[in-house]
Amino acid sequence: MISFYLNGKYHEISHLNPNTTVLEYLRLHEHHTDTKEGCGSGDCGACTIMAQRLPNHATSDSSDSIPFYTFNSCIALLSLMDGHHLMTASYLADNPAHHPERALLHPAQQAMVDCHGSQCGFCTPGFVMSLANLYENHRMQQQKNAKQGSSNGQPANELLSNDELSYDDIVASISGNLCRCTGYRPIIEAGLTMGKIGQQRDADKTVAKDLTISLATDAMASDSKSQPKTASLDTSNKASTIEPALSEESRQLFIPKTVDELNQLLAVYPSATIWAGGTDLGLSITQHLVDHEVIIQLSAIDELRTWSLFHSKSSSKAGSKSLSELGNSTDNKAAVQELTFGAGMTYQQMLPILEQYYPAFAALFARTASPQIRNMGTLGGNIANASPIGDLPPILLALEARIHLRHCSPNNRDVGGEDASAKDESNEHNKTSYVDEIIPLSEFFLDYKKTKLRVGSYIFAIHMPLMQDNQHLFIHKISKRYEDDISACLVAVRIDLSADGMAIDHAKIGLGGMAAIPLLVKNCQQALLGQPLEIASFKKAAKALPMDVSPLTDVRASREYRLHVVQRLLIKCGKQLIKETQTERESS
Repeated sequence: MISFYLNGKYHEISHLNPNTTVLEYLRLHEHHTDTKEGCGSGDCGACTIMAQRLPNHATSDSSDSIPFYTFNSCIALLSLMDGHHLMTASYLADNPAHHPERALLHPAQQAMVDCHGSQCGFCTPGFVMSLANLYENHRMQQQKNAKQGSSNGQPANELLSNDELSYDDIVASISGNLCRCTGYRPIIEAGLTMGKIGQQRDADKTVAKDLTISLATDAMASDSKSQPKTASLDTSNKASTIEPALSEESRQLFIPKTVDELNQLLAVYPSATIWAGGTDLGLSITQHLVDHEVIIQLSAIDELRTWSLFHSKSSSKAGSKSLSELGNSTDNKAAVQELTFGAGMTYQQMLPILEQYYPAFAALFARTASPQIRNMGTLGGNIANASPIGDLPPILLALEARIHLRHCSPNNRDVGGEDASAKDESNEHNKTSYVDEIIPLSEFFLDYKKTKLRVGSYIFAIHMPLMQDNQHLFIHKISKRYEDDISACLVAVRIDLSADGMAIDHAKIGLGGMAAIPLLVKNCQQALLGQPLEIASFKKAAKALPMDVSPLTDVRASREYRLHVVQRLLIKCGKQLIKETQTERESS
């Protein structure tokens, strides 16, 4: 069974086609037609709605501190909303009398009216949700800052008024929403105006509608206590040990809560569809009309959504340790420090960590997909998808990341990774056989859409060595649109300099959109080794590019364009590196 709130009303569902998307449920089951269907592929944003994870399903104890987020309801499974409060555009207004002329519109809605931000109106609900999401999260942060400021003797009103949304904030928030007739100027103006509307209402002491569900904690908690507990995992490995959350006829969807449950489910259903954020898999339902028979959803497994720093060496065996256990591994004194991301972490969850340890990597996220996609899409899903134009794999290749695979199918033989280790847990509670394998990411991609994953396998984590003082990372993405667009090509260059900073000791160059798989260009890398830090060295490496790749011509770019632009970007990286090192020497 799944349970959630929709526009303030509690829902419990157990009998439903697991392939049902949020949008399908809203429009066809609940008749909430204020949410529109446009592209059906997560691109246009017309179906955008807002959600908040309920307190007892989050790390925080109070709904006041849990941020709202937006997502594309057209490609998101309804089951992903288990433990959430979903909000559509019609819920934002304070309208207890259910009369349009008596409603108090949300500041985002009122601003769209005042600034003439809607013409045909089809995209308007999605824009309103994106703007309202920004407004509510910003207001939540303001109130938090005001409380902290008040404790320090600062006036709360002053703190609230001095922190306003910027033009860039507005543009970033609506970067996943497309408008085809009104134009963006009045919509951006509405975004800048909604804060002033909110401030005026505060001055007039107008009570704003509270979009959080304070009663949800008690309601969901009491519900979980009243439900019969799931049968404990026994030694039989039978499908009946874990009940499906949703089912209809032969179709089933499971939501395991732990990695152990996931391992057992995959041993029973090795061919099941593994569903993380579903930002690509969702299209299999909406575009290709696939009706998945068995789905295993990863959203409730906290262990796949954590990160840690730890010391390890390439030959260490991960076995079946959790990420926290891996993070505490200190048995190797000469180890290189690494950052480990659970495969279930979303782009948005990764962002603050990347900002701290890989600023150049984090900077790309503003151009990767849309806010709605970044809120749902996961690291493991992006890699497992094996798209040659995925934004993350080329960067991870340049960073020499390693991928942690777990194979849970009944036949776990012939695993040849350097860190492969068999794990056979046999006790009175559990008999699950699986094999862990940690390999360089460069060995994971085999051919177009083909990887080392097999039936019953999943990605557990990604290990990324931390950048050292002599290492420099440069990333460039080429696409027709600056935001929310697919790459024509992507270049990630990591250069390791010698101790005196005058020569290139090591180079890793990852490319996307240049071949059937994301790859490292070995001839280009070799051409840089031992070379002086000069533009001529990078020009020489650029000339070697045709020996590494022979890209295709498609709707995004021609073969000749791709080759030329990547060659120029390699040279640009050289110029950036020289300028960066000069600045460092001058400041030291």
